[in-house]
Amino acid sequence: MYHTTGLTREELSDFCVMIWQAAAEAGNPAWPPILGLYKSVLVTLSYLRRNRVQAEIAESFGVSQPTISRAISAISPLMEHVLAGIAPTADELDPQSQLIVDGTLLPCWSWASDPSLYSGKHRTTGMNVQVACTLKGEIAWISDPVEGSRHDMHCIGESGVLSGVTPGSWIADKGYIGSGMITPVRKPAHRDLLDWEKKYNTAVNRIRYVVERAIANFKTWRIMHADYRRPLRTFSQTIPHSMRVIQAVL
Repeated sequence: MYHTTGLTREELSDFCVMIWQAAAEAGNPAWPPILGLYKSVLVTLSYLRRNRVQAEIAESFGVSQPTISRAISAISPLMEHVLAGIAPTADELDPQSQLIVDGTLLPCWSWASDPSLYSGKHRTTGMNVQVACTLKGEIAWISDPVEGSRHDMHCIGESGVLSGVTPGSWIADKGYIGSGMITPVRKPAHRDLLDWEKKYNTAVNRIRYVVERAIANFKTWRIMHADYRRPLRTFSQTIPHSMRVIQAVL
């Protein structure tokens, strides 16, 4: 159960109760009757965790692919409602906390109608998200997705996480030079790095690897690592829902 959904059987049952309550408040339980609540939640989490082809999931549950699609579309926004208070937003971060920040690309298919998704750095299309974790590697915050063509500095600015915060104790890579964070020293054009600068960069990178490990753990949810296959218009809906689930689980 855990490897399929990211939750234990008991956690999945508790989660279904919260989804039911959210649906009751909305007044419209919209998941497919042929699946019911439990299987609809199971289908949705399985899709997010493993990024399985919907036709394959449909075959496993003995239903049609459109039924699986309806289940995912119905359960995803309810998950966001349930987990809204669990996954912190940018303005809820402790301004005194020391965090490590990095950006990552969530890949998707190439859509000719939206070239802004193409990332020259990663040489593929997708959405950029910013991730902040503690020194212990616990994910503290994940930003909303921004077009993959955007630089990390633009994305961190768009997120609003630096508003009202002095990030002098935050740690990041060279892409964030000028943000006020602790970053490695960039090699000047006219000389090599000095010995103390090399040692400083090594010290920073020995701490910064923690966020790279946190991102790798985050991307064990395959929908964050493999190409997103649903229609592009659903990307900005499904991915934030997924990130809230992952933050809650991790």
